[in-house]
Amino acid sequence: MATVLRKAALLTTATVTWLMAADSVGPGDQYTPAERRHWSFQKRTHPEAPQFTEERDRTWVKNPVDAFILARLKKEGLRPAPRADRRTLVRRLYFDLLGLPPSPAEVSLYVNDRSPDAYAKLVERLLDNPHYGERWGQHWLDVVRFAESDGFEYDTHRKDAWRYRDYVIRSFNSDNPYDRFLLEQMAGDEMAPENEELRIAAGFNRLAPLRKNAGNQEVASSRNEVLTEMTNVIGSALLGVTLGCARCHDHKFDPIRQKDYYRMEGFFAATYDKDLPVAEAGEQAAWKAKAAPVEQEIRALRKRMRGVEGPALAEFEKKIEDAEARLPEPLPVLFSVADDPAKSSEIRVLARGEYQNKGERVGRRPLGVLLPDSAPEYPADSKTPRTDLAKWVVDPENPLTARVMVNRIWEYHLGRGIVATPNDFGNMGPRPTHPELLDWLANEFTAGGWRLKPIHRLILLSNTYQQAHQSPLAAAALRKDPENKLLWRFSRQRLEAEEIRDAMLAAAGKLNDKMGGPSVIVPVEKELVDLLYKPSQWAVTPDHSQHYRRSVYLIAKRNLRLPFMDVFDAPDRLISCPRRESSTHAPQALEMLNGSLSNELAEALAARLEREAGPDRARQVELAYRLATGRAPTPKEKDLALSFLAGQPPREFALAIFNLNAFLYVD
Repeated sequence: MATVLRKAALLTTATVTWLMAADSVGPGDQYTPAERRHWSFQKRTHPEAPQFTEERDRTWVKNPVDAFILARLKKEGLRPAPRADRRTLVRRLYFDLLGLPPSPAEVSLYVNDRSPDAYAKLVERLLDNPHYGERWGQHWLDVVRFAESDGFEYDTHRKDAWRYRDYVIRSFNSDNPYDRFLLEQMAGDEMAPENEELRIAAGFNRLAPLRKNAGNQEVASSRNEVLTEMTNVIGSALLGVTLGCARCHDHKFDPIRQKDYYRMEGFFAATYDKDLPVAEAGEQAAWKAKAAPVEQEIRALRKRMRGVEGPALAEFEKKIEDAEARLPEPLPVLFSVADDPAKSSEIRVLARGEYQNKGERVGRRPLGVLLPDSAPEYPADSKTPRTDLAKWVVDPENPLTARVMVNRIWEYHLGRGIVATPNDFGNMGPRPTHPELLDWLANEFTAGGWRLKPIHRLILLSNTYQQAHQSPLAAAALRKDPENKLLWRFSRQRLEAEEIRDAMLAAAGKLNDKMGGPSVIVPVEKELVDLLYKPSQWAVTPDHSQHYRRSVYLIAKRNLRLPFMDVFDAPDRLISCPRRESSTHAPQALEMLNGSLSNELAEALAARLEREAGPDRARQVELAYRLATGRAPTPKEKDLALSFLAGQPPREFALAIFNLNAFLYVD
């Protein structure tokens, strides 16, 4: 109760603060100095890395990252933990950069490499590994809520959306500069209309859930929802502000006017979905010949159903559904967008965000709090409106974009962002734990050409990252910093859903590491399929070997989340996921013990142990631990395992191995 009251008091204080600021706002687009003072809206500072006089401090500091972290620890009377052992570090790095466990041979290669740069060489090998793009691409797909179906009632499949997923993976592997990466996604179709790769990238603008109203997406309510989604994701994913909160009224806590929101929306006023055929002209003509009469029938049915209600309406809907089922299989397309100035939506401020309540008409302009009060709107006749917005987003002087991305990188490596709310750098988010480090990293990021891999290196080569999970000074540190916000040790992290599944496949020797291509649909319980609008939407991929591909290639369907992925906190893909939760509850254990995937792969692991270690149970136990945990079993673990195997079949032992904390967590 006390906690609830404290939170209520904080909320009340914040609300009063905002109301006071709102009362002092000048007319039109004026912003008070107090509104502009919030740290995230300020220009980045240029801090110098702290210097140290004590020998042990200078020895521990490997690069400026360590200097900023150590300075804060010393201020609080804390010391960093010792360096983790080699086996721990190699497993940590593999999961961090590749999302896969190291093989026993890869562990041995690093452990036995006594050269002084062995760790640095390992980092480089993993950054150059193609699986890096799959792992870090998944992070980005979370942020932009990538899915391959519309959601809502119909949940129609987006047959070619996988091309965007593959574009993201390629971009991470090639270390595509982040400013270029954002430009391509926001406006690739405007930048180079003939470039297929950039047209695919622009599919970013249509990743949101889509409500369909009997197939008519031109009605005002649907168009309003589409524009809302295009606008909101710019705030949450790219700028780290809750821009969507200003859709219905001036933002309650941040200096974002409702007018700001609709000016941002104005950059998307002419943007519409566009599927670009990639089939040859002859194939397209043949498809149109088959589809034309069916499409004509559907149009006629929709025309006749206008104004119809009750049972008659349901009958028309059934006829339309039957006709749609007779359409030929769609040809491959590029899932993209395009500008249609002739259909450009009129952008007005909407009272309470309701499309019927139209107010003042507005043009295009980025967030006013980041501009001079006198900044004009962008030209209404611009041929490339999204390019205009994208250039503002990636301007090195924009105080948000670089900070937001380096904070995400930090979060994925160390388990918590310097700003703990990666999608909210506003007044309701916590302040940075290390503000100077955040700005220093952002400056390095932009000065280094917006490339991610140099930022990875800075973090991974630091002693901060290489700390052990255990510290001899833990008792005192826990009293001062129980959440490890100051990084006096490495925080243990549970594997994410995709990592657990992929690690099980790898340990069982079943992982199919083919990259790219159409997504895979794996078998699930019939009861789940029957809940879909059309059970035919879940057509299982016939090639069984494809079912063992990495989880990033499993179809991302909004209305059917795989039970295994769901219990381990995979996101719902309806909104931007800034960070994965890490819950612990009974259904996880039930899934790992009783799930069809767990039992199938336990059988495969048991067979692998028999095949590679022979009939000797002690050797099987040794191999099982090296495959699953990256180390040999302790004497106690070995004795327990041998006792278990004496009375249980090997498959049960393999299943127990998948349930070890040492398998599910990274130290």
